[in-house]
Amino acid sequence: MLGIKIYKNIKQFYYAKNVLLLLIPRWFFQNRLREMILPKPEDDLYYLNKRVQYYNKLNGTSALPKKVKSLDQLKRGKKHTTYFFDSYELTRYFKPKLVANFEFGDITDVPKIPSLVKSRPIEGNNENSVLLKLNKVRHFFFVHDSNPFESKKNILIGRGGVSDKKPKRIAFYKRYFDHPLCDLGQTNQNSKYHFWYKKKISIGKHLKYKFILCLEGIDVSSNLKWVMSSNSIAVMTKPQFETWFMEGQLIPDYHYIQIKDDYSDLEERLTSFIENPEKCLRIIQNANAYVEQFKNRRREKLISLMVLEKYFTKTQQTL
Repeated sequence: MLGIKIYKNIKQFYYAKNVLLLLIPRWFFQNRLREMILPKPEDDLYYLNKRVQYYNKLNGTSALPKKVKSLDQLKRGKKHTTYFFDSYELTRYFKPKLVANFEFGDITDVPKIPSLVKSRPIEGNNENSVLLKLNKVRHFFFVHDSNPFESKKNILIGRGGVSDKKPKRIAFYKRYFDHPLCDLGQTNQNSKYHFWYKKKISIGKHLKYKFILCLEGIDVSSNLKWVMSSNSIAVMTKPQFETWFMEGQLIPDYHYIQIKDDYSDLEERLTSFIENPEKCLRIIQNANAYVEQFKNRRREKLISLMVLEKYFTKTQQTL
């Protein structure tokens, strides 16, 4: 679509690249660890350490149980292949006999022992949930949307999977599926809510609308990253879960439009922002600025390695 550039990850290239990288011996990467983990002169050490501390909140030291597997026992399986590749991209820099407890998938509870996860609850003591940038081929891509906000439709667009595992979306669709300010549709046909089914639409078509629904599913909203990089605005409840994107750091009505947990104020909120476009433009500016910090690939990898280094240190392991 004219005016829109989508930086969506190409899965075929992602898989091919990572399979080829498996052929390179571990020692090649291990010899480069010190070089990779050393900040450059242009790096802001305060910023780096702040993010490392955010992802890895382990304070005291405690050894992991003997049942926890070593890095060289981390194998690619039929499930969670992208989690394996994203983990191996980092763990290959460390000694293969170091141990780490990985919990792959949409994790919504805090593990009993220090574990490496993609997602965690925001509230409460989540110290044992150490965040890594996992399943990034699905979650981490951005858009360049040159279409002005003013030219977009005054409607909230929402497409996504709906099932009993995602009660928040069911409640929202029940309330607003036929609302004139909304264009909603479930994209899966294998559910009892087939009457909500609509075909998937491209990101480019999403970006014809001023407002895009970013409701959490099992854990986080997977479209939030690219929405916040666009000239449209994410509309969602206060997030309960977070990933590498640090959803817990997002500020309501500064980075996104927040609606009540029961969705009762949706019409009021959308109408208010439609009537005050200058507020919308400020949110877009703030959201775009927030996204920028995740686009520096070298720094992202550096932070990831620092998070792992701290994990091994805090679990009483010698690097």
